[in-house]
Amino acid sequence: MTKPESAGHDYDVVIGGAGLAGCAAAILLARRGARVALLERRSRPAAYKALCTHSLTANATPVLEELGLVPALEKAGAVRNEARWYTRWGWIEPSAAPGPELPYGYNVRRSTLDPLLRSRAAETPGVDVLLGHTVTGLLQEDGRTTGMRASTPEGEREIRARLVVGADGKDSAVAKFAGVPTRRHENARFGYLAHFRNLPLRDGISHAWFLVPDMAYAFPNDDGVTVVAVLPDKKRLPDFREDLEGSFLTLFRSLPDAPDIDAAERVTKFTGAVDYPLHTRRPTAPGLALIGDAALTGDPLWGVGCGWALQSARWLAEAVAPAVTGRGDLDRALAVYARRHRRRLGGHQYLAADFAKGRPFNPVERLMFSAAARDGVLARHMHLFASRLIGPARFLSPLMVARAAVVNIRHRGAARRPADLSRTGA
Repeated sequence: MTKPESAGHDYDVVIGGAGLAGCAAAILLARRGARVALLERRSRPAAYKALCTHSLTANATPVLEELGLVPALEKAGAVRNEARWYTRWGWIEPSAAPGPELPYGYNVRRSTLDPLLRSRAAETPGVDVLLGHTVTGLLQEDGRTTGMRASTPEGEREIRARLVVGADGKDSAVAKFAGVPTRRHENARFGYLAHFRNLPLRDGISHAWFLVPDMAYAFPNDDGVTVVAVLPDKKRLPDFREDLEGSFLTLFRSLPDAPDIDAAERVTKFTGAVDYPLHTRRPTAPGLALIGDAALTGDPLWGVGCGWALQSARWLAEAVAPAVTGRGDLDRALAVYARRHRRRLGGHQYLAADFAKGRPFNPVERLMFSAAARDGVLARHMHLFASRLIGPARFLSPLMVARAAVVNIRHRGAARRPADLSRTGA
């Protein structure tokens, strides 16, 4: 059971980190009656995260709608993120297959998204956005986290709260101060990205290339800018570093059906990470919750981090709002959040961590990817999984695996028939 505070609290919730997860959690908790302190180490309201896929998968759309951000995003030029994926069996094209409109998220640069969401948080009654506040430690009592210490322009400050939330990214200081262990999954790929203006993308939609082990993608964003990324095997890193720009452009030009990158204007420097492991942490401890990358850092290959940040913020708000406003048991509420987080994201992270080893497609992946390149129903099914609207169990349901097997058997049969006819002289 949650123990009563012995020294009172300044807020119901204190959140470290005013990125996507932190701002969303602050807004959603405040709307449910909580008083929230939202701490951000950077002092500029317009600060944003640069190293990002700049993509919100469709699983985030319900959260964006609840936050009331969709009209503002569309006004700002956010691009609905249809996509096609290249494999050695051909292109998987969900949007080309017949059927109702597919669920969509948005591609939008963080330089547009972050200030928009942070200003929305600052305008929300019940939220105090405290810029220039760097978390330097946690307050603890009887094994329970009860607040944060922060360095501010005016000096050190302590903020007590019923719940402390870490929303401060993959290298979370909050998790470190709380002693939450990190499970690290090595990533066999490195990655670099840059923004290009007026890149001629076919149909104006996202492209991704699965050339296993090397990967690449091009995501159109607001203001005519496309995020272009390459994620090669680490074995290529020494040669790549000798000429970063030349290596980047050469790899991209070599992609099958690659858009003409030489016709586009590069408008940012190359940004990347040579070592980007996947992190998994237990998302709760007494008096503490982790959301976004602080709880689970995925592989940037899949572009799911922003969506998971918003989803985890919503799950936390739904679970703990009554308790942090004095109408329920906080420990039980945190257990509800932890179970939901594990159930919804654990399977996705397991598969991503395994694929991050740089291995070839396994037999099941070969079956599903090859069939999706040949069958519209499976292409649309792949879209739902890539958008994180369904989990691994539904993606690999017996019905869909059986359909994939039939599609491939028929494909092999059709490929043999012309050869058989030529041998018989027909």
